[in-house]
Amino acid sequence: MPRISTLRITRSHKIATAVLVAAGSVTAITATGGPSEAQTTATRSSVSVETVAAAGIPTAKDAAEKAAKENAAKALAEKATAKKAAEKERSDKQAANRSTERKAVTPKKYANNLDGWIRESLDIMEKKNIPGSYEGLHRNIMRESSGNPNAVNDWDINARNGIPSKGLLQVIQPTFDAYHVKGTPKKLTDPVANITAAANYAADRYGSIDNVDSAY
Repeated sequence: MPRISTLRITRSHKIATAVLVAAGSVTAITATGGPSEAQTTATRSSVSVETVAAAGIPTAKDAAEKAAKENAAKALAEKATAKKAAEKERSDKQAANRSTERKAVTPKKYANNLDGWIRESLDIMEKKNIPGSYEGLHRNIMRESSGNPNAVNDWDINARNGIPSKGLLQVIQPTFDAYHVKGTPKKLTDPVANITAAANYAADRYGSIDNVDSAY
């Protein structure tokens, strides 16, 4: 009898245990088989974001693409502006060069008289850094030749030596050759060449034609 009782208890226990285990398995399967509340919430959230984005609100990617396009457009505009400025500067320089060339081609005109000869000589002297003034040149010219570009001294020592003084400032040929100013005619009696050569000689010997007030 005791053995039978023990056997029944044991079998009952096993049956109960099996039932509990079976029940637990079902619960476990039930718990793991369906989506959790967190998963459901995440799914809902994802659906909501996609719906908002589709409704017209830009995403971070859209904003980045828009900024990139705006920056590219700005860079192109700046490049176009810089190119336009460079072209204008180049055009202005070309215009300035053409203007300079026109001025260089058009020589200054001087009267073909004593006043014109002196003024042309003074302009050449200024470029060559030869000192002298209108008054100094005019005063010495009037004393030496009375303003006659073809005047010749045929009586002094130079004339007796075969090298007479000639021109507005009565210059002998050796002096003219030594002090001739480049850019003027190589002719002793040419008015402008005679004046500038004499002024160049006077500057070397006396400091300036302005310092000459007698035969030199």
